[in-house]
Amino acid sequence: ACGELLALKNIVVINDEAHHCYRERPPTEEELALKGEEKEEAEKNNQAARLWISGIEALKRKVGVRAVYDLSATPFFLRGSGYEEGTLFPWVVSDFSLVDAIECGIVKLPRVPVSDNAVNAETPVFRNLWDYIGKEMPKKGKGKSGELDPLQLPPKLQTALYALYSHYEKEYEAWERAGIGVPPVFIVVCNNTASSNLVYEWISGWDREVEGQRQNMHRGNLKLFSNFDQFGNPLPRMNTLLIDSQQVDSGEALDENFRKIAAAEIEMFRQEKAAREGAAEADKISDSDLLREVMNTVGRKGRLGERIRCVVSVSMLTEGWDANTVTHILGVRAFGTQLLCEQVIGRGLRRQSYELNPETGLFDTEYADILGIPFDFATEPQDVVRKPPKPVTRVFALRERERLSIRFPRVAGYRAELPDDRISATFTTDSRLELTPELVGPCTARLEGLVGEGHDISPDALDDMRPNSVAVHLTKRLVETYFRDPGHPPPYHLYNQIQPITRRWIRDCLAMKGGTKAGMLTYAELADIAAGLIYKAI
Repeated sequence: ACGELLALKNIVVINDEAHHCYRERPPTEEELALKGEEKEEAEKNNQAARLWISGIEALKRKVGVRAVYDLSATPFFLRGSGYEEGTLFPWVVSDFSLVDAIECGIVKLPRVPVSDNAVNAETPVFRNLWDYIGKEMPKKGKGKSGELDPLQLPPKLQTALYALYSHYEKEYEAWERAGIGVPPVFIVVCNNTASSNLVYEWISGWDREVEGQRQNMHRGNLKLFSNFDQFGNPLPRMNTLLIDSQQVDSGEALDENFRKIAAAEIEMFRQEKAAREGAAEADKISDSDLLREVMNTVGRKGRLGERIRCVVSVSMLTEGWDANTVTHILGVRAFGTQLLCEQVIGRGLRRQSYELNPETGLFDTEYADILGIPFDFATEPQDVVRKPPKPVTRVFALRERERLSIRFPRVAGYRAELPDDRISATFTTDSRLELTPELVGPCTARLEGLVGEGHDISPDALDDMRPNSVAVHLTKRLVETYFRDPGHPPPYHLYNQIQPITRRWIRDCLAMKGGTKAGMLTYAELADIAAGLIYKAI
């Protein structure tokens, strides 16, 4: 790769994104204790750093390097380097922090949740979203594509998506009125491929292979981001993109699992490229190069990525991604340090315009609304108080008491034996369900930046769902869950008897507090709770 440089002398290296280039030290005890995805991320950081610095040293031995100038927006040691994560490089000459850039107005102003109407939470739920949903999200490698149900996303995550999307709708309409020509971009950053695929399908819709043919199962929950039309047919131009930018930018072949997940969008973009530039150009480009072109042209008129409205990313988008139309970011992963928060938020802070306002002589304010990323404008390093672990008591069965063991049958399910009489229900106080922000997540959150205007967000997109639509959804859930015999199709002939009962339950037994919406009963977890309460009254 450096063949052309071997004939040169006194080379000066301009080292971009230099926080990936360092000589690692032996790992600390804290780094040795890393597990799972955190350990894997640290190993990748070290592998990239070794390769990077070894290349510069080899060039120095062969032809000589006069100077190396490091450039980075985050000149800090990464996790796994052997240094304390987030420590400033000792050779830094000039450090212009993100907070400085925000105060000067040369980047967008991030707005993060500062309050909400969740009573029991110490901090805004949408600010530290992963703390509330992390245990409910799939682990890396868990499940295969098509096995995990997108409708089973945690309720608080669904509410966060609806709330941020509801504000996106207003921003989208404002851009349309202004004639900007490209849509604003909504980014979701997930922790692994399994999570990103679930979120992607929940947002944009999904299909499955049934008897050898692809059939649309759901058109998606967010209308502007759906990749299917009202009849369930794939749209000719996708609105939502699923991407693993680290794989795409690595130059290596795509991971087979990710290739299967992204097969439909790869084929869609290949057809679009053929329509724009001819079949020959589309045939000779690789899958990874095609996705790289789409990713790198998001928000650019006349390019493959110009109509993309939503990007669902595995891990964080790479540093070279320079789209300037990002207005909303949702983090669906753990954020252990402010460094990681800055790196992810930084993908959405590039300004759309650097023209001065002739009246003020200053840049006009541009905003990026952030959920799920606990970014602190005024963070200070704190010493960690290390405490010994509490004693662990091991509980186990004694061999001499084996005769006292109790065996329970493994129940595969319950079947309701219904009489031929007409179905009726008697509701009691036990039939009541109270929807609260503690159950579904905050329904009002305040987003504010370091300076400038703040605003409230709420899941207003659910207002379009009428009580009758909710009743239809719950009735279907009841029939399919409680009245279906194993191995038999659901008895939909009971639908007309059960729907009036469901509507009466919504009218008499459902209480909504704190801005909650009846449409939240379409969340799979809440639908199961409601269906159970109705069934007990039958």
